[in-house]
Amino acid sequence: METSNNKPYYAAGIAAFVIWGFIPFPLKALADYPSGQILFFRVALSVCLLLLITLLFRRKNLLQTLAQVKASKPREARRFLLFTFLGGSLLTINWLAFIYVINHINIQTGSFSYLLCPILTAVLGFLLLKEELRPNQWMAIGLSALSCVLIGTGELTSLLFSLLIALSYAFYLITQRILKVYDKIVLLTLQLLLSFIFIAPFYSQLTGDAAVALDSHFFLMTGILSVLFTVLPLFLNLFALKELTSGTIGILMYINPILNFVVAFLYFNEETTLVKVVAYALIFISVIIYNINLKGRKETGAGVVIPPVGTTAVVK
Repeated sequence: METSNNKPYYAAGIAAFVIWGFIPFPLKALADYPSGQILFFRVALSVCLLLLITLLFRRKNLLQTLAQVKASKPREARRFLLFTFLGGSLLTINWLAFIYVINHINIQTGSFSYLLCPILTAVLGFLLLKEELRPNQWMAIGLSALSCVLIGTGELTSLLFSLLIALSYAFYLITQRILKVYDKIVLLTLQLLLSFIFIAPFYSQLTGDAAVALDSHFFLMTGILSVLFTVLPLFLNLFALKELTSGTIGILMYINPILNFVVAFLYFNEETTLVKVVAYALIFISVIIYNINLKGRKETGAGVVIPPVGTTAVVK
């Protein structure tokens, strides 16, 4: 039962999602640079910071995780390696697609992705992990599917990017559900290290024919993106998950896309259509329907919703 003693955890969870709600600002500030180049330095700087934190302050957790894997059966060890690799790969896809969408399509498409993500995670949990769904949750999934049809009418590209972002993150959450017995920060560090190893040889392809020089502005904004919009909210989210239920975290997550929408309309002056408004309204209604009766809801992976930076708890 969540009490007033959980106020610090509520504050941490809310703070994490509020921070992610404003992620369009550093990304838009980097709009002149290729999405792949932004991704490369976001991963590189985040890996450096996480390695520093892990080696200086969480070495015991790292050694315990390695000992845990070493002592496990061969099948479990292979599963650890497989899903850690998949986690890093899915985060890489998710981040690259999200950066591209924010800078080259619109903020609304990126936000819509994270409204869809919890619903898709629930479906994948049902199909892959055999987790149960209540009738009202199936109704919410149906409304979500209808919203996809509305968004896809005349805007197939936006819909496909939204689904790519949402599905890559939903599958990431499923892989982390399978690896739930391992330390989350250690997993994230290993996943981002694998991600960096994977993308580093393709740096020239990621940058393309970019003629924009890497100046102090670029490194300042990527540094802000890595520290303030990746690692910091990740730690806040993990702290919140220590005491709050997954259902509560799932509701708090919607602060993120709602703030994205507000920023898109009020600051970046993005335009929308009546069809989009109806589709977003259906998603919002489906979220409410899906989370009805949270008090009696079982703690299942279908309810685990963790943010966009790249962790077991989330990564954007």
